[in-house]
Amino acid sequence: MKETTTKLTVEYIKQHPDIKNCLKRGIINYSSLARLIAKNLDIEKKTSKEAILIASRRFHDKLKKEQDYEKKIRYILSKSEIQIKNKIVSLILEKSINLEYIDDIQKTIRKESGTFYLLEGSDNYTIITQEKYAGPIETRLKLKIIKKEEGLVLIDLKSSKDIEEVPGVLAYITSLFSENGVNIIEFLSCWTDTLFVIDEEDLNKTINFLKF
Repeated sequence: MKETTTKLTVEYIKQHPDIKNCLKRGIINYSSLARLIAKNLDIEKKTSKEAILIASRRFHDKLKKEQDYEKKIRYILSKSEIQIKNKIVSLILEKSINLEYIDDIQKTIRKESGTFYLLEGSDNYTIITQEKYAGPIETRLKLKIIKKEEGLVLIDLKSSKDIEEVPGVLAYITSLFSENGVNIIEFLSCWTDTLFVIDEEDLNKTINFLKF
């Protein structure tokens, strides 16, 4: 089924965050935008340009509502606290490991008030912990380790419980990472705690765009 000009226009704008942001803020020339989209989509008929123009204006109205949510999101995030832990390591393990080993490792790390997170995937487990605990884990589970990443930083964004009442908070935060070229190596969400694991080289940049 052939897609409508309206749908093609909206999809094009969504795929170009810079255009979407300008449209959201009302700082874009609609005629120029229509010509650009028509050219890139190879639909440069007069009727197509008019349809693109109308679709863009309607999409702008929808994005204005997103801006209202964005204000609420930024307010919540402005009240959030950031905790940072460096020298973090990520270990991806085969699913065939004995979970008793993991439980023993976790208990040891917890006794020392260390950092330990376990994520379960469809065919693997991921452990996020401090580099000083990587040695003992590798000793016990060496043959089960698929991948290891060192030199990481764990950022814990601690927010109020209001975070669960406003839609789009996680999408907004992750978009900041994408727009600033920072790769999220691992991501965890636990109610009011939103945790990101990134390369330590990206820490300063990340701290700057997480200031609300």
